[in-house]
Amino acid sequence: MKLSDGVEWAVHCAMVLGGLPPGATLSGKALAEFHGVPESYLLKNLKALVTNGILSSVPGPKGGYRLARTPDKISLLDIVEAVEGKRPAFRCTEIRRRGPCKLEDSAYPRRCGVNRAMLRAENAYRKALAKENLNDITEDFIAGADPRILPIGIEWVEQNMRMPKS
Repeated sequence: MKLSDGVEWAVHCAMVLGGLPPGATLSGKALAEFHGVPESYLLKNLKALVTNGILSSVPGPKGGYRLARTPDKISLLDIVEAVEGKRPAFRCTEIRRRGPCKLEDSAYPRRCGVNRAMLRAENAYRKALAKENLNDITEDFIAGADPRILPIGIEWVEQNMRMPKS
């Protein structure tokens, strides 16, 4: 299964937004700059996260994006489904019912075995993604990151975050 680049970008953006102080936001432009990705494509994915209740979009000159719920309440499955959709990755087209061995419909009382196996695998994959939350992923990143990265990232975020007017 191949996920789009947008999934990776969305997870990383959500991780960064999870570290903001309450009320603070980062613009889509800033998030694109921070990750070195095209802003127009990233905005499409950020919009999907907003639509699915993962991010909030704050309008205006001090606006931007922030998490809509706490990082421990956002799973990787939430993000994958927001960006990629909820449809199964495998779609059985019943090719077993075509070609020279084709029989009448009554010869196929059970679902296709390939379809059943693929759906079992996808269900296991989705369950695993549902167990991984943004908070745990962020803590794991922090624990294993080169110590030079965090101060650079924190300084950049502090310079680029927007705080609402009091």
